[in-house]
Amino acid sequence: MINSTPRGAPARSRLALRVSGTALVAAMLLPGTVHAQIAPGTANADSTAPAQIEATPIQAEPNPQPAGPVAPAPETGDVVVTGIRAGLDSSAKIKRQSVLIVDSISAEDVGKLPDVSIADSLARLPGVTAQRLEGRDQRLSIRGLGPDFSTTLLNGREQVTVGDNRGVEYDQYPSEFFKTVNVYKSADASLIAAGIAGTVDLRMLRPLDQPKRVIAVSARGQMNGIDKLNPDGSRYGYRVSATYVDKFANDTLGIAIGGSATSAPSQDERYNAWGYNGAGTAASPFIVTGAKPYVQSNELKRYGGVATIEWQPSDRFHSTFDALYSHFEETQHLRGIEFPLDGNVNNDPTSAGYATAAHRGAVTASGGFADTIQFTNVHAIQRNDYNQRKADNYSLGWNNDLKLTDTIHLNVDASWSHAKRTDFLLETYTGTGYGASGVGDTVNLTRQGNGAYRVVPTLDYANTNIFKLTDPQGWGYNGTQPVVQAGFLNRPSFKDDLKSLRASLNGEFDNSIVKSWEVGGNYSRREKTSAYQSYFLCPKATGTTCLVSNAAETSATIPSEAVIGTVPLAYLGVPAALALDPLYLYNNSYNSAYDGRPSSLVRDNVVIENVYTGYAKINIDGEVGGKALKGSIGTQVVRSEQRSDGQIASVVAGVVTNAPASQKVSYTNVLPSATMAVELVPLGYVKIGASQTMVRPRLDQERVTQDVAINTSNIQLGNTNPGLNPVFSSTGGNVALRPYKSTNIDLSFEQYFRGGGYVALSGYYKHLTDFVDPNNAYSYDFSALLPALTQAQQAIVTGNRLTNGVVSAPANTGRGSVIGLEGTVSVPFKMIAEALDGFGVFVSGNYTDSAIKFASNPTQAITLPGLSKWTGSGTVYFEKHGFQARVNYRYRSSFLAEVAGLSATPTYRTARAEAILDAQIGYEFQSGFLKNFAILAQAKNLTDRPFVTYQNDDPRQVIDYQRYGRDYYLGITYKF
Repeated sequence: MINSTPRGAPARSRLALRVSGTALVAAMLLPGTVHAQIAPGTANADSTAPAQIEATPIQAEPNPQPAGPVAPAPETGDVVVTGIRAGLDSSAKIKRQSVLIVDSISAEDVGKLPDVSIADSLARLPGVTAQRLEGRDQRLSIRGLGPDFSTTLLNGREQVTVGDNRGVEYDQYPSEFFKTVNVYKSADASLIAAGIAGTVDLRMLRPLDQPKRVIAVSARGQMNGIDKLNPDGSRYGYRVSATYVDKFANDTLGIAIGGSATSAPSQDERYNAWGYNGAGTAASPFIVTGAKPYVQSNELKRYGGVATIEWQPSDRFHSTFDALYSHFEETQHLRGIEFPLDGNVNNDPTSAGYATAAHRGAVTASGGFADTIQFTNVHAIQRNDYNQRKADNYSLGWNNDLKLTDTIHLNVDASWSHAKRTDFLLETYTGTGYGASGVGDTVNLTRQGNGAYRVVPTLDYANTNIFKLTDPQGWGYNGTQPVVQAGFLNRPSFKDDLKSLRASLNGEFDNSIVKSWEVGGNYSRREKTSAYQSYFLCPKATGTTCLVSNAAETSATIPSEAVIGTVPLAYLGVPAALALDPLYLYNNSYNSAYDGRPSSLVRDNVVIENVYTGYAKINIDGEVGGKALKGSIGTQVVRSEQRSDGQIASVVAGVVTNAPASQKVSYTNVLPSATMAVELVPLGYVKIGASQTMVRPRLDQERVTQDVAINTSNIQLGNTNPGLNPVFSSTGGNVALRPYKSTNIDLSFEQYFRGGGYVALSGYYKHLTDFVDPNNAYSYDFSALLPALTQAQQAIVTGNRLTNGVVSAPANTGRGSVIGLEGTVSVPFKMIAEALDGFGVFVSGNYTDSAIKFASNPTQAITLPGLSKWTGSGTVYFEKHGFQARVNYRYRSSFLAEVAGLSATPTYRTARAEAILDAQIGYEFQSGFLKNFAILAQAKNLTDRPFVTYQNDDPRQVIDYQRYGRDYYLGITYKF
């Protein structure tokens, strides 16, 4: 049992490691048809009952009621708008009618740009930005706070993720499945599992709201602007979807069914630098320590379906069942070359090539950077990798609303969200000989304007007579002794399961400014399981071991059956590289040896969270000084019980040992909230919210696992300083972590126009406490580990007072603030002149500043992951008589991006500012036999903007350069 630090505070650190012997112990379901989804509300599913949601943001219920605007909706006469304009009108209506600060995407908006996922469309909302991964918008940041600080709901219910942690990867959700997506930026007591940054609520279509039966089908083709970069890649893809919505039994029973299938390819020209030596001066310019140019071809296959059954036999009972399933499969082919350059040597002291370095020749430099360099004796690693990721996502929800009296409703909601993901990450290596013993290369580097280096080698990297299956640098090491690592396989898997049961009572008051009340409770149980397996791969020999000491085969000829051609790396100077089939090599040419290193063993863990939430609130509706006032006041009480099971592992006397570990902790939080909206002038509102919110830490930070190191070489009579020469140390998670907490003030001014459109200006301030420091470390007494040592070693350790060591584990030691301002302008040009009818703009911008400091370094503010100080989006559109056209431009300044590091471990690097331009044009037939038939042409990333990361806050020190190219789409839709 491990008792770790309460709240992560070093002063109360406790770590007990028990040792026994040497063992350590339907969506867009309707493309082209708009029915405005109103802001979600209380669990009043009775469509005939009075609206009760003016002050209620979200409830897990199937039929949210109109938000009761503070003033009547603007009159629009008999004019009916469709398409882009209808989508913007619907979103404006949601924003206006909600007491909370909210931005929305309606069904007419989602999917009209070439959206691989709903993240593409959400990234156009004020204060919302997306990070591209593999060329797709995947992770969202809201108001400067990254994906870990927001919550994603489906029909008001919290969702799990196929990712490593809590942040939802939005490309798992087909955009066709959702009618409305709301982003709530202020909080309310009835909002369960609200985020600090915001809450994204994905809302499916409700069949009883539809006026008639609808059947819709659509198909779309896709082409990459870059031709396929790998022989086994593709540049062409497709997307198809179908929807059926109908009502039966005198409109008391409704069904909605939708299905979608996607095959989306992408190409990626990549360059990676290991880092830089030097001081960045004329005398000591920065010189790249290693470079890895390679090409990547991806194919995303995704299919899924949704179904909704809605039953309302009377005005006293309403029941809705929702189901969503999505299967996600991505295959990646990566091929290229790693060049160890300045200062890199072979790390295997047993090999003949040890201490063989890449020799640096003449250098020309300017501005503190080497412009041209020549390296000799370079032993490169040629890579042919294959990654496959499969994920399944299930979500079920059943809501029942019973009208007990004319004014009191009982609502019961049950839900289940489950995700499972498995990865197969295969690396294969070829080189001229084992451990830098083969022929060396002469490589010439030239720095380019984009920060990447052009790498021109001398050897022919497509020649199978020179290159062999081997460990070119002799890097293989299993934690205790060298192995031949001619390849490596990672096979992580994740399961995320969330069950929830919610019940609430809500009722109304007569003749009172306090209009209604609501009390309720929610129980949820979330269990996240992370399991890892990894293997060293070596050339096949007579035995099955990869140990160098057991005379493992160090090199093997590349089989001709594995050669499928070459790949082009000329964009970075390499004429061609071998294209091998890594699966053939894995199945026919390699032995595998289990990776039993302590750092690998301790990755397996289970995190369980049982959360009990009770809440109460009152809703206000009246007048103050002749001005209409609406709002709510309430509070949540959240009882949390979290637990983790895992392992402790270490190396003692050359033997890897591990033992099970478990820990649990519980705590309670009280979260008050209040929100108000006043109509100061006709259709002009002031909205203000004050609340305390929280979001739980990353799941991998809550793990119990520890990687313990016992450095017996520091057990010396002269060593009396465990800080400089520790015998014991440990790295791992902290089950006792508390959630991040935030005290929030939100203020919004919104003016709506009777001719359509609006302007809005919002400000926000967040005071953050209990911020998790992932690099926290503290001193700990490891006396419990003394039995792992010999009697003589124990005597020295105790006599020299060397039992103390350092534990590296996350802790709640940070605090700070986030402050920002965002503005939105939505203007149909008909307001300006009748001749401009059909034209319009939607423009938004956001500025965010933050200052977060940890107790370990109170003078140095950190950079928040996902925060861009400046973001903006602008859309210019035209739509009339069936024609439509739209151009969208979005910008975000530099930010700290989460990317995949070594062995797929998440890591952070600064991403360069980027601007993306998308466009579309289409026509929908208004009459004749082609009526309701539409055709749409779309283009994404017309600016061909690459994704670039760099280090040390120096944009010149480029680490990753990824060019995805442009994507083109042509689609058709038909409704009947």
